[in-house]
Amino acid sequence: MSDKVVVVTGASGGVGRAVVRQLGDQGAIVALIARGEAGLAGAAVEVGVGGGSAKVFSADVANYDEVRRAAQRIEAELGPIDVWINVAFTTVFAPFMEITPEEFERTTQVTYLGYVWGTRAALEVMKPRDKGVIVQAGSALAYRAIPLQSAYCGAKHAIKGFTESVRTELFAEDSGVKITMVQLPALNTPQFDWGLTRVRRHPQPVPPIYQPEVAARAVLFAAEHPERREYWVGATTAATIMAEKFVPGLLDRYLGRTGVKSQQIEGKAPTGVSNLWEPADDERDYGAHGSFDDRSHQRSVQVWMSQHRRLVTAGAAGLAAAAAYALRRRH
Repeated sequence: MSDKVVVVTGASGGVGRAVVRQLGDQGAIVALIARGEAGLAGAAVEVGVGGGSAKVFSADVANYDEVRRAAQRIEAELGPIDVWINVAFTTVFAPFMEITPEEFERTTQVTYLGYVWGTRAALEVMKPRDKGVIVQAGSALAYRAIPLQSAYCGAKHAIKGFTESVRTELFAEDSGVKITMVQLPALNTPQFDWGLTRVRRHPQPVPPIYQPEVAARAVLFAAEHPERREYWVGATTAATIMAEKFVPGLLDRYLGRTGVKSQQIEGKAPTGVSNLWEPADDERDYGAHGSFDDRSHQRSVQVWMSQHRRLVTAGAAGLAAAAAYALRRRH
């Protein structure tokens, strides 16, 4: 990514923050899109410390005009956009009937339409050049929905369908622009500290939990290798997607029994902070991590396997051949 112009939405915190930090380490030219001034300032400093360069472009991704203007400014001030990474989202932790129509609409505008507008803005500048990469930060919840997150799960499902449609159109046009998606597991991000909450206890990711740097490494690998249609991060993501394919009804019942409790911390109240309507990190920089450092994994075997697919395939073929040879000798 050295000297490439890379746009990251949701750059001020969580996965987006971890992504821009690693882009800085690689010497990229990073355009930071988010709303929170303190978070954006902290992200810009970290990119510079890592050896890259960064510039802030404040925008609400739910507003197409703001996103498009940001893209135009980036092209004018930083140069042609090589990679656009969509990460920004918001959510409401609550049973569906306890979410107001306005809150559900706002969540959908940010979490789903934010990706649509980011993709459109990217394609407007990439398609005339016939090159560029778009990466969508997805979720295992794009395949398997869970309770208390109807707005978020609906948006992630929609992003998956939207991305597949755009990909087929790019293939139909024989375009040089690539688009890929990275399905992420439960992550230790500020999402659980600044998401609007209507449950009595503090929300948490469904364990096992991974650090956002795990997701960031996978997102950047996808940006460098966008030929694959999507990547899965974390063994739980792979297991969830496969279980949804083969036993969705069983998952419905299992999550109905366990899903509500597993997303809340006993004896701890919610923070009361919300970034749904206004940024939570205007005056406080939350950074990349949430409050679950002591329970989060630093690495994912699934990511390593995705990055070394040829080696894994060759190893599996070798093991299969050895097993077949041993079986023939036995008989």
